[in-house]
This record gives sequence, C-alpha cells and structure tokens, in this order.
Amino acid sequence: MTTPAVLLSAGSAALADANPSAQTQLKPTFAELKKAADDADEAYKRAVAAKEAEDKKLNETLKAMDKGGSHPLRLAALAADKEAEAAKSGKAAADKAVTDAKAKLAEAVDEAAKAAAQKELAAAETAAGKAAQAVTEADAKSKAAWDALTDARVEAFRELGKAQRALDEARKAKKTADDAFAAAKECIRVPGLTVLADNLPSKVVAGTTVDFSFTVANNTDRTLDVDPLVFFNLRAKNDQQHFMKVQWSDGSGWKELDSKGHSYTEPVKGMKPGSRADVKMRMTIEAGVPAKEALALFAGDASDQYNPCVLGPMKRYDFEVLPAGSKPGKVDDAKPGKVDDKDRKEPGKSAQGGNSAKPVPGAGDDTSAKPTPAGGSLASTGASSAVPQLALAGGAAVLLGAGAVFAARRRGAKTGN
Repeated sequence: MTTPAVLLSAGSAALADANPSAQTQLKPTFAELKKAADDADEAYKRAVAAKEAEDKKLNETLKAMDKGGSHPLRLAALAADKEAEAAKSGKAAADKAVTDAKAKLAEAVDEAAKAAAQKELAAAETAAGKAAQAVTEADAKSKAAWDALTDARVEAFRELGKAQRALDEARKAKKTADDAFAAAKECIRVPGLTVLADNLPSKVVAGTTVDFSFTVANNTDRTLDVDPLVFFNLRAKNDQQHFMKVQWSDGSGWKELDSKGHSYTEPVKGMKPGSRADVKMRMTIEAGVPAKEALALFAGDASDQYNPCVLGPMKRYDFEVLPAGSKPGKVDDAKPGKVDDKDRKEPGKSAQGGNSAKPVPGAGDDTSAKPTPAGGSLASTGASSAVPQLALAGGAAVLLGAGAVFAARRRGAKTGN
C-alpha cells in the first residue's frame, strides 16, 4: 500500500512543470500514474474488505465470549470454575473431618481409643492439606482460564485496530495516487506547440476558391502526438455556414471540415522536438454568401507519455469576404492574432480520414514526424485518441466571435478513470 505513495511523491513536484526537461526523466509517466491509482484503489478495496471481515469476526467473538456464549475459552473458564467449587467443597469436607477427629481424640478415655483417634486425626489432617492444595491449584487454573479469555478479547480488538490502521493507510495511499493521476490529467500549456496558416488571404472574393496551408511546429522539448485543430466560421448565422466550404488534403483526396463546427485534421503521432508538418487546405465561398467577414482558428492539441492533454496557443485569422466579381488587386496574407483561450478544453475525437500532415523538409533538426492512420490510438501514453476540441455554443454565440466559443471548451483526455 505504500508503493503508490512512494512512486507518486517523487513526481508530484515535476507534474506542475509545464515545460519539463531533466525533471521529466524523474517523474512517472501517465500510464504509471494510472496503474498506481488502479493499484491503490484495489489495495483500498482489499483493506475495506479486511476491515469489514475483522468487524464481523470481532462481533462474533464477543458474542461467543459473553454470557451464554460458546467460545472455547469461555467454556474452559466455566469448567475451571466448577473444578474450583468442587475443590472448595472437598476442602470443607476435609476440614470437618479434622474437626471431628479432634473431637474424638478429646473424648477418648483409654489409651487404645486415644491411639485410634490420633491415627484418624492424622489421616484427616493429611487429607485436609491435600484439599487445601487442590483449592489453590483450582483457583489458579480458574484465574488463568479467565485471563486467557480476557487476553483473547483484547487480541480481537487489537486485530480490528490493525485492520483499521491498514485501511487508513490504504485510504491515504489511494488519495495520493488519485490526486497525482488527476493532476496529470489536467491540461497543460506549452507555447512551443504552434499552428500557423500559410498563404491564407486577408480578402476572399465570394464565388472563388483559394488554396493555402498551415504548419504545425513542435518547438517544445517533448515528443508529442498532435491533433491539429481547425475552425472556420462566417460572421453569419449558424444555419448559413454552408456558404463556406473548407477542405484539407489527406494526400490522396480532400476531406471536408464541418461547416458548422470544429474539426481535427489527421493526427501527427510521435512528433519529435524541432520537427514540423504541414497540411494543404482549400476554401470555397459561394457567390451568394450573406457575410462580409469570416475568421479562422488554428491550434495544436496534443498528448505525451506524461500528460494526455497538452495545449498549444491558438491563433486567430480574420479575413474579409468581398462581393462576387470584386477585383481586390494585390491581397496580403491574413495576420495571425493571439486568442485568450484559457477556457479551451472541450473533449472530442480526432477527425477521420487519410494522411494529411507532411513533414516540412529542412525545418528543424528532425523532420521525421509522420501522421498515423485515421483513428490512431494513443495507447502508448495511457490515454485514448480523444483530445481537447473546440465546441460551438450555437449560432448566437458564433455571432459574438471566438471569445464566446472558448468558454464552452473543456479538457477531454479520456483516461479510463
């Protein structure tokens, strides 16, 4: 029962570090924390069962030891009492025989009678001595029997106390393990996990299609499983979002994003520090679009072997929607802006589809990050493939902008708690 607490205490301080380096090597992994919590829970259940068994055993023991009970030690004590009473009766009879013999001796008038009376008195006194010894021995046996019964009663309470202390220790170990596991499940922020759009125009003419991309960069010191989060929204009513279609390439075709919500593109498994990956995208806005403005959000939601919920900063891109047939001339790229997304933490699942993210050659020291097949598991980290995702609060919230969206996002690393 002490093992989980020992394991967890070594890593409790390191768990608070959102950007670990050497400390990472000292703290337990998420899978280890989960196992420690599971083991502590099982130990606690066993301790509860043991305490309940001792409670039952004590009640049965006390009942058997009390008046009318059939506990062997009680029966032995009662039998010893009977022996003591019998010994006392025997002693009383022997003492009377001595008294009677003395009376006969006093009444004897001749030498023969006196000799006979003297002989009878000697025999009576010998018998009385033995009877007295028998009483002493019987009393000692009775006391020992009752002392044994008392000791057994005390031992029964002592065993219950041991079970109670074991339960208390198991409860403490379980709390320590549960707290550490819960802390590991909390979302942590890493500024080095960035997702930035490339060639997303600041102005888009209705009735046209534009191609652009976004880049995921892991500039942290962690090896991460990353789910790029993408969200596009017209500044229009929720039931008018179909005027804009956004797609991402899986390398063999185009996958369409949800027109009314959020999407994850293909996850990037085992993305090493310094590596990057990019995703090609395509956006089409219909000619009859009722909006003049739109926005896009990009972020990296990830996990590693220590934390199932690792969040990179979110970037917001605002762009104009020009009427069909407009001639905007030279159009600059949309500029990224930071988003106050401290409440970004809604559970969700990775998007389904083929491979989309491809390493950017020459970016960083390691360009080996590769996407996994759709629905790839995060089992190696002890977490599921579910990672934090953006939740929409309906059309009215969308009209209020991204700020209203973030408040509905909750952490969602599913850990089989």
